[in-house]
Amino acid sequence: MLCALMAACNGSDEVGGSGASPPPATSNSLRLQTVTAVLSSPVFLTAPTGDVGRLFIVEQGGLIRILNSLDGTPRATPFLDVSGLVVTGGEQGLLGMAFDPNYAANGRFYIHYTNTAGDIVLARYGVSSNPDIANAGAQAILKTIAHPTNQNHNGGMLAFGPDGCLYAGIGDGGGIGDPNGNAQNTNSLLGKILRLDPDTGSACGTDNPFANGTGGAPEVWSFGLRNPWRFSFDRSTGVLYIGDVGQNQREEVDAVVGPNAGRGVNFGWNIMEGFACFNPPSGCNSSGLTPPILDYSHEAGACSVTGGYVYRGTLNPAVNGSYFYADYCAGFVRSFQLQGERPSSQNTWPLLSPGGQITSFGEDARGELYILTQAGGLSRIVAN
Repeated sequence: MLCALMAACNGSDEVGGSGASPPPATSNSLRLQTVTAVLSSPVFLTAPTGDVGRLFIVEQGGLIRILNSLDGTPRATPFLDVSGLVVTGGEQGLLGMAFDPNYAANGRFYIHYTNTAGDIVLARYGVSSNPDIANAGAQAILKTIAHPTNQNHNGGMLAFGPDGCLYAGIGDGGGIGDPNGNAQNTNSLLGKILRLDPDTGSACGTDNPFANGTGGAPEVWSFGLRNPWRFSFDRSTGVLYIGDVGQNQREEVDAVVGPNAGRGVNFGWNIMEGFACFNPPSGCNSSGLTPPILDYSHEAGACSVTGGYVYRGTLNPAVNGSYFYADYCAGFVRSFQLQGERPSSQNTWPLLSPGGQITSFGEDARGELYILTQAGGLSRIVAN
């Protein structure tokens, strides 16, 4: 199980109330269209800018595969095979991928994985002379982040922001309640969103909040996160959305607006879990913390938020501007539209529930959205 976290939690007091109430309305105007069901533990889908013919699938075991975007036909040879570099299972493995915005010109892409020592590696590769095959021998390691003995909370997301910088989601190092206090320690790279120069892996310019070398590590962009498994930038507005996996009571979705979305923001973990106090379990001091846009409880089998995307495609214009997210265990898919600092137009989508563990959403070059499941399924979201 990639994102469900089995730790104990005693947080109870809510600060400011929950953005998840009232319960989302139900809509059946969207459904899933199966693309394929024979992948091996797929955890991500993406495509280079402008590449409307191919879908790139990240499999946890260390492969990146290419599918035809129309009928799901796979290429015979994987685009990249790093299975020999990764330790896999649980929340470890090949976890994320991002194409350089200038991929058509420079052929660069980036991956996020846990190496055989259990540490987090952010690396850059290039495509070979064959556009369907990467140059596996051209790895450039941008960052290796030492991870504690716990195997969970590695994060896994990579994405380019509107500013051309590479953003990386890194978990807090695992364990119950962030025992080492990494998320609130701005000198640690764990429990953070990092903002990196894609050429060097160092801080991206001088805009990072601690780039002057005081108060924290220069690569840190946002902090106070437990396990930001999936985050995304709205391709139209630049708003940063983060699905941050909670302990065992609350799951949260964060949203912060641009043009420097998330800069220096403390999202609250491990002082708070969602809107609730965690450490201490009551009477916590929430000053200086940025609360989530919404949270939800672990009722009805929910366990772990899977962050998604704001829909900006063309097949489903009625939901343009809606942010979609899911729960790994409960299997529901929900959406909302950001209105100021509150969620509006909240919906639950029963026909988008794939009947399995939702590992990730994906977004293709056209802005259409997909859902991936641990069992190997890949489906496109279409109008019903």
